[in-house]
Amino acid sequence: MIWPVSKALRLSSILCLAATLASAQDLRKMLPGYERFQRITRETTNAVTLGSLSVTWTNEGKAFHYEKNGIRYRYDIAARKLTELGVAPAKMPGREGKAGRGEGGRETRARPARPMRASQSTNAISPDGKLKAFYRERNLWLSATNGAGEIAITKDGNAKDRVKYGTATWAYGEELDQSTAIWWQTNGQKVAFYGFDESRVPDYYLALNQTNLQTTLGVEPYPKAGATNPVVDLYIHDLPTKHTVKVDVRDGKPFDNSVVGHYVYNISWSADGKELLFHRTNRRQNILEYCAGNSESGKCRVIVREEWPSSWVDNSPPLRFLKDGKRFLWTSERTGWKNLYLYDLSGQLLATLTHHLFEVGDIVHVDEKAGLVYYLARSGDNPIKLQLHRVGLGGQDDQRLTDPAFNHSVDFAPDGEHFIDIAQTHDSPPVTRLMDAQGRLVAELAKSNPAKFKQLGLKPVELFQFKAADGQTDLYGMLHFPSNFEAYKKYPLLISVYAGPATAGARETFTLPNSLTEFGFLVATLDSRSAGGRGKRQLDALYLKLGTIEIDDQAAGVTSLCHRRYVDKKRVGIFGSSYGGTASALCLLRYPQIFRAASASSPVTDFRNYDTIYAERYMGLPQENKSGYDAANLMSYAGRLEGRLMLYYGTADNNVHPANMLQFIQALQRASKSFEVQVGPDLGHGSLNRDRMMEFFIQNLITKDPTH
Repeated sequence: MIWPVSKALRLSSILCLAATLASAQDLRKMLPGYERFQRITRETTNAVTLGSLSVTWTNEGKAFHYEKNGIRYRYDIAARKLTELGVAPAKMPGREGKAGRGEGGRETRARPARPMRASQSTNAISPDGKLKAFYRERNLWLSATNGAGEIAITKDGNAKDRVKYGTATWAYGEELDQSTAIWWQTNGQKVAFYGFDESRVPDYYLALNQTNLQTTLGVEPYPKAGATNPVVDLYIHDLPTKHTVKVDVRDGKPFDNSVVGHYVYNISWSADGKELLFHRTNRRQNILEYCAGNSESGKCRVIVREEWPSSWVDNSPPLRFLKDGKRFLWTSERTGWKNLYLYDLSGQLLATLTHHLFEVGDIVHVDEKAGLVYYLARSGDNPIKLQLHRVGLGGQDDQRLTDPAFNHSVDFAPDGEHFIDIAQTHDSPPVTRLMDAQGRLVAELAKSNPAKFKQLGLKPVELFQFKAADGQTDLYGMLHFPSNFEAYKKYPLLISVYAGPATAGARETFTLPNSLTEFGFLVATLDSRSAGGRGKRQLDALYLKLGTIEIDDQAAGVTSLCHRRYVDKKRVGIFGSSYGGTASALCLLRYPQIFRAASASSPVTDFRNYDTIYAERYMGLPQENKSGYDAANLMSYAGRLEGRLMLYYGTADNNVHPANMLQFIQALQRASKSFEVQVGPDLGHGSLNRDRMMEFFIQNLITKDPTH
């Protein structure tokens, strides 16, 4: 029965309720440290004026331009003369930056906008700009650039048979970085393209536009771990003869079983246009072959073969061709460390350039006239600091040219006589210098100004070392302090984590303290044995054991920090997204005595839910590694949840599908566990709102007694 109340009483109740609701929604503004966090975050913007410059080389490397503090300058190397050119023009919104060089030695240049994640461009323009090859309705078509004179190159692509040409599958875009499926020969006489038979690949259905009146359905052939892969083929169409040849991409063991499946990717043409070059790996991905397909017959031959039977091979080892288009620099882990080798397209090993017991990284310049290769390697005073080396094309006289106390990024002049060196560490802001090719200082161009950093009282980030869970492997971490840190107090600790294979928690580029510390936390990022750049044998510890080894190491890193008197070991939280979401949840579930709260965004909750290429590379097939997959399955630990858990997922996530989270939620509910969930309606692969996440951690690690 509802008792009658006066109008005044009803109004009073409504106002009280409104005030209560308003106060609840303004809760984060009343959280401890919120005002300080807002103020310090604002003031920390540009707390250090960074001395890192991006230059544009001119006159074949005899001079260069750069911008500094809004002014444009020109430096003439021979005259050692710096000229001010005036106010720098305003940058156009969305304009691409200058060309740079990516990790691994391949030059990266400003390119047209990439297609949507995990997709391929739908067309490719011929080298002379007159023709367009394009994908439409599962077939490859050819026309003039303006669309006139359309001709179907393939005709049997259709939805019924699930065959398509001129595009690739989702996993090829996501895991093998295939952003196109059409490749023109240099002279424009031939065009190569993908063909896929997805007839045995299960579909995944994703409900889209769920916030609209009517939803739509996204359908994607998505081979999950252990399922049947699509059958991949390459074709070459000759425009003058209108003849199409199929490349024999399965011409020998272990590539002869199209049912088990293998992968063909990184396609390009040889300089003379006679062969189509590509990588292929077996399904286990422990054998890689760099191959050439004859453009007339389709016959395939192997140029370089790499094997690492105990786990997986690098599926895209960096390579760089020399000017003759026949010789190329190849990066291999065959010794357990990345090293450089010189091959030619016949498959002959011409020289072993390096024999290091540390990792080679980026090839930054090749001076063929002088017979020299300049490259970066992890030979600093710790393995995180990249150094510039020089070695002869015959493998002779390897020299380190930079100071091992710093991490270096390098931009070589086109003539190879000089380079720009940006030197820094995690706590030393960058300095930009002009160096000659022998590593001698020519001029200091810019140094950082940390005056505001010191004025604000910000604390430098600390790089520290700890032992992995095996008690032997040295790992690194980074610890961030609040600006008002006092060593006699105890602080709750937050761990920001990713921990996926070949990633790292520590770096030697200058790092400002994480602003989340101003809420009254210490914040740390930690390596696991999953850290890249430490050699293949360290990474092998992960094989068949994702969700175990790297989680043990996160726990070991926290344990090492908890020996410090100012770390409150009863108040430890962890957060991450994607692989970091998986790691966050597993840390809380597997180590409840260490972690008291976790925010897990978009996690893979069972690697059986993920695609074949990624999951099987590190875990093998589920049919052959049931115990490994079970050990990484969050659902199997649901009953062990003790701490506080916040979950987030997007309903339109086509990468880590919503089924991951729904399975985990179901398991937690069946175990009668208490937890929180935030949902991103119609959002894809993403993370929980930062403010909401901090509200969760403050409530559970600061304002509440973590022992209750």
